[in-house]
Amino acid sequence: MVTMDEDGYVQFLSREDDLIKSSGYRIGPEEIEEALVMHPSVADAGVVGVPDPVIGQKTKAFVALKPGVAPTEALKKELVEHCKGKIAVYKLPREIEFIDAMPRTAVGKLLRRILRQQEIEKAKK
Repeated sequence: MVTMDEDGYVQFLSREDDLIKSSGYRIGPEEIEEALVMHPSVADAGVVGVPDPVIGQKTKAFVALKPGVAPTEALKKELVEHCKGKIAVYKLPREIEFIDAMPRTAVGKLLRRILRQQEIEKAKK
């Protein structure tokens, strides 16, 4: 997905297969990930769309915490609150799962397809 500003500059936002389609909105995961990693407890984050029968897809964030930070339900709520002032309400993560590390390529690119595949496998069980 790309946008063009009034001066004709094109900005790459997201790969088409990474886009989350939720309630008619097309959401790029990068903006959500950037907001999450701004929190002092978060080491890394990855966001994907997971199937939802009502809205099409919902945003699910996978979060790797910094050493010494405990994964709690209170922290999940705190992360959503942290994101509220940084991204639009419709982009807020509707679900957060803590994981040890993000799947990445040898050069450090986030492998969202692996996160999506894990969710598909969970749904089959």
